[in-house]
Amino acid sequence: MSSDAIYLDYNATTPLRPEALAVMSAVLRDDFGNPSSVHWAGAAARDRLALAREQVASLMGAAPESIVFTSGATESNNTVLYNAALRAPRHGDHIVTCATEHPSILEPLDELRERGLRVTLLPVDSDGRLDPERFAASLESETLLATVMWANNETGVIQPVPELASIAREHEVTFHTDAVQALGKTPLHFADLAIDYASLAAHKLGGPKGVGALYVRPGLHPKPLFRGGGQERQRRAGTENVASIAGFGAACAAAQADLEERAERLGELRERLWSEIQSKVADAQRNGAVEFVLPHVLNLSFAGADGDALVEALDLEGIAIASGAACHSGTTEPSHVLLAMGVDPDYGSGSIRVSLGPATRAAEIDRLIAVLPGIVERVRVARKAERRAREAARR
Repeated sequence: MSSDAIYLDYNATTPLRPEALAVMSAVLRDDFGNPSSVHWAGAAARDRLALAREQVASLMGAAPESIVFTSGATESNNTVLYNAALRAPRHGDHIVTCATEHPSILEPLDELRERGLRVTLLPVDSDGRLDPERFAASLESETLLATVMWANNETGVIQPVPELASIAREHEVTFHTDAVQALGKTPLHFADLAIDYASLAAHKLGGPKGVGALYVRPGLHPKPLFRGGGQERQRRAGTENVASIAGFGAACAAAQADLEERAERLGELRERLWSEIQSKVADAQRNGAVEFVLPHVLNLSFAGADGDALVEALDLEGIAIASGAACHSGTTEPSHVLLAMGVDPDYGSGSIRVSLGPATRAAEIDRLIAVLPGIVERVRVARKAERRAREAARR
């Protein structure tokens, strides 16, 4: 990566926090023991796990014993979903979720539906939010589980998870949230909430890839997705990835230390970016709730543009962002999240996501503001020409 390259795709993954890199290096060098071993080397590794568990729990306002380390949020999500399936049909056959969930929720649910479970996919409003009254009305006596993502990975929209969890508790329904994008980005206080399970990932907040956690409310005993060992208090078999877990903990501690200042600073940068785009680019649209959104995320759509083409053109300028569109058979279509929000396809197919992070500086936002209007215009012209060529070929 060149020194002038600009990274604005923090919702995809993040650079390692210096604190995480330092502790991971120390663990890899010095604390090589197996945490399950009773000797001194094992004890040193166990101490690393204990500290990381406390650091993750502190960031989310939970008890350390509620944290189960996993390979990431996909494993954590699958663990919760397949635990619900194990309870069916004796305890019910119904699961409730939201149309804007991550594929690691939606795809397992497709399989569970094939197994005979009923799945209710709740719609969202145009701002990407789920109506709590609609959620409450969807819960049945046969509902095994309700799962709603805390903050959306594409739009940054924050769902009313505390309220939804309380409603689920009133209906005696187990409640899970994919809290991957929320952890370290917005204050969390799990000890005060009716949440039963939550999925977490280290690499979204400055930790390493390949490690995450499942929050399990004290008193619950989910069956492990992986079997073959007694690690994590019989809740997740397999020798723990001590170095990565330690990095996860260090990243959480660092995120907790600068959360308030970072959120304010990045929120100001995001709003300046949107204000400048509004004034310089015609037919630009901001997607998602303005009030209920993570401070570092801006999802944009440009009518008549192509999201993937915008990403590629910005990449040539050394600026990394993400597209909010999906490519199928050579055509660009809006993502399932934007479709669920009712975004006009002409806008949705020209959508991008800009997500800022701790290292983002004002000069980088200025650079994006400087080049984006011209890129949008060029992409629009190219797309219009492609459409005319296809129409001429069909004649």
